[in-house]
Amino acid sequence: MSSQQPGTGESGSPPRVVRTVAELRELVGQEIGVGPWVEITQERVNQFADATGDHQYIHVDPERAKQTFFGGTIAHGYLTLSLIPFLSQGRDGVKIDLGGRMTVNYGLNRVRFPAPVRVGKRVRLRTTLLAVEEVGEQAVQITQRQTVEVEGEEKPACVAETLSRIYF
Repeated sequence: MSSQQPGTGESGSPPRVVRTVAELRELVGQEIGVGPWVEITQERVNQFADATGDHQYIHVDPERAKQTFFGGTIAHGYLTLSLIPFLSQGRDGVKIDLGGRMTVNYGLNRVRFPAPVRVGKRVRLRTTLLAVEEVGEQAVQITQRQTVEVEGEEKPACVAETLSRIYF
């Protein structure tokens, strides 16, 4: 089974487009999107290790990692977290288009890594809208719960509460 790349959507149907803050507020508390499955490869894990300098053997040494309770190499937790924007690109569900000049990552309120992502597994993102706050007349801050699921696993790999700002 091949991984679907972000940008293609899974259902094939066009997403709902939200164009006003009032429309967006109506969705608070609801799941607003599910992304496509993406395989986590050893190459990606190695590239992340090179970029961050984190070459711990559980990430980059398949033979040695087989001897651990993970049974093989796993993705870095921070790699999983950093993939959230990529994993959200092709999600089905709600598209937020408030006509802003730009959207920026504003931060995180909470991050947990309940389960590992074993290399070769596929992950996808589920997004729930938690809050919408106006920041003066220049921006809207959106709080979302991002859950990175691992195919075939009971626990998610990452649950993060992210903050984004859309500037007008």
